[in-house]
Amino acid sequence: MAIDDVLTALRSLPGALELAPEEGSNHPEISWGDHFFYYAPDGEVPTNRQPHTTIVTKNYPDDTVSNLDEPGRWRLNLNVGADAYADLFGHPPGQLSVADVDHAATDTFVPHPIYGAYGWVSVVNPGEKTVDRAIELAQYAHDADRRRLERREAAGSA
Repeated sequence: MAIDDVLTALRSLPGALELAPEEGSNHPEISWGDHFFYYAPDGEVPTNRQPHTTIVTKNYPDDTVSNLDEPGRWRLNLNVGADAYADLFGHPPGQLSVADVDHAATDTFVPHPIYGAYGWVSVVNPGEKTVDRAIELAQYAHDADRRRLERREAAGSA
C-alpha cells in the first residue's frame, strides 16, 4: 500500500490532527517529511503528550535498524498499548530485544525498535499482509489517545 493511502486513512479519523513538518519549517530538520498524528479536535498540536501514530521516512540517529534511508522505504509506528501488542505477538511488551527482531522486514509487524517495551508496534511498508490490521490498530491508537485526553480533562489536568 502506498504511503498516501495510509495517510488518507489516518487523516479521516474523527478529531485527527496531523503534524507534518516541511523543509524550512521551525521543526527540527530531522523531522521534515515525517508525519505525527494526535487526537486533537481543537486543531492544536498537544504540548503535553506524544503522538499516537507516526510515519517516518528516514533513519534517525538512534533508530537505523529499519533501513529507512533506502529508497521507497517508510515505517508506520503505532502506540497500541500492552493488550493489542500481546494480541499481535503473543507476549507482553518488553519480552524481545532489538537483536531478536528483523526490523528491516517489510509488510510485517514488529515491536518498535525504540519504544516496543511501551506498547508501540511498527511495520515497514505495510502491504497486503498487514495494511488492514494496521489501519484497525491506528483507529485503536487514536481512540486510546482520545480516552486519555478525556480522562485528563475530567481530572482537570488536560
